[in-house]
Amino acid sequence: MEIFLYTFGVMYSPGPVNFMGMNAGLTGQFKKTIGFFIGVGCAMLTLFIFLGYAGEAIITHKYLPYISLLGSLYTFYLSFKMATSNIQLNEKETNITPNKNLTFWNGFLIQALNPKGILVVLPVTTIMYPAAHITGQMIFLVSVLISIGGAGAPGLYSLFGEIIGKQIKNASWINQLNKFMGAILAIVAIFMAYDFFVGINLI
Repeated sequence: MEIFLYTFGVMYSPGPVNFMGMNAGLTGQFKKTIGFFIGVGCAMLTLFIFLGYAGEAIITHKYLPYISLLGSLYTFYLSFKMATSNIQLNEKETNITPNKNLTFWNGFLIQALNPKGILVVLPVTTIMYPAAHITGQMIFLVSVLISIGGAGAPGLYSLFGEIIGKQIKNASWINQLNKFMGAILAIVAIFMAYDFFVGINLI
């Protein structure tokens, strides 16, 4: 039970993946970004399976700064795309028409390169799984359940964003919110870059 409580608490807290999910909802892309949520879940499952069977011997803490750097660069790229996108309202259908939808690979990469995701996985696979005697096929089954929850986190944020977005009928307000969310994502990227520099100094 503590495994699910721990992963739920970390995965559903604010972060780059959940911010992107909320932005998708705000811009009316909730139904069109299901692939993004699946990509997030698949990235989590890959990390859990990979580290669950191989343990910390594959990705030790000394590699986390470099993952933080890659994640920071990719997050900066996504924040730029988000902040510079131009949202237009379809006057006949009052729907929001975005420039581009988030894809499966967007979700997979942002989660795979998210140090927060790896820091969720490492304690679970190296400490909690052995303590709970989770081995063999149980590693796969428990990892699938956690990964479904991981996919649901940005989905829930996106649904919340869509509810708010439906109350906004002015395209300029949507664009301003888009830029604001892009700025928040950029701040997250800066913290990830900071983690890289701190981690390098500790190696």
